[in-house]
Amino acid sequence: MQTGGNRVPDEGAQAEADLARLIRSVAGGDRAALRTLYDTTAPKLLGIILRIVPDRSAAEDALQEVFVRVWQRAGSYDPWAGAPLAWMIAIARHRAIDFVRQERAARLTFPEEGWLERLVDTRDGETELTRRDALSHCLDSVERPQRDCLVLAYCEGWSREELATRYDRPVNTIKTWLRRGLNSLRGCLEAA
Repeated sequence: MQTGGNRVPDEGAQAEADLARLIRSVAGGDRAALRTLYDTTAPKLLGIILRIVPDRSAAEDALQEVFVRVWQRAGSYDPWAGAPLAWMIAIARHRAIDFVRQERAARLTFPEEGWLERLVDTRDGETELTRRDALSHCLDSVERPQRDCLVLAYCEGWSREELATRYDRPVNTIKTWLRRGLNSLRGCLEAA
């Protein structure tokens, strides 16, 4: 739109330009710019997160993590790849989805402490040997990284975090390996 030969700037374009400028400042380590970016975008991002994570307290925690990621990744923002708000919304959506996945994984039940030992620990020597053989056979049928994780976690007491470090994998991958390994082991032992 033009008025008297002067062009009126598009408010949406100006807002996007302001956000892009703030992200560039954040990339340079400007904490005040991060605060302004937060004040400007947090309500919208929280609304998006709340659609995925209905618990407000958890959504607010996720929002804080979004801004930590923005702080860490601001230097990678490319204005030619997309609008700054769209970039931040993508970070918020991914964090919210990760949160839901982590919550779901945390609700998975793992065997109670000592389940493996009780499986092979009986008073009857013949039954103990039979069960140990079955356990050994079934462990051999579990894929290698899952088997190793099962043994280290349930026989040696390694934490998921320690396993993640050892195998250079995310903790969620280790949880998946343990769950799949346990399912495979249980299925084999029930059939034995």
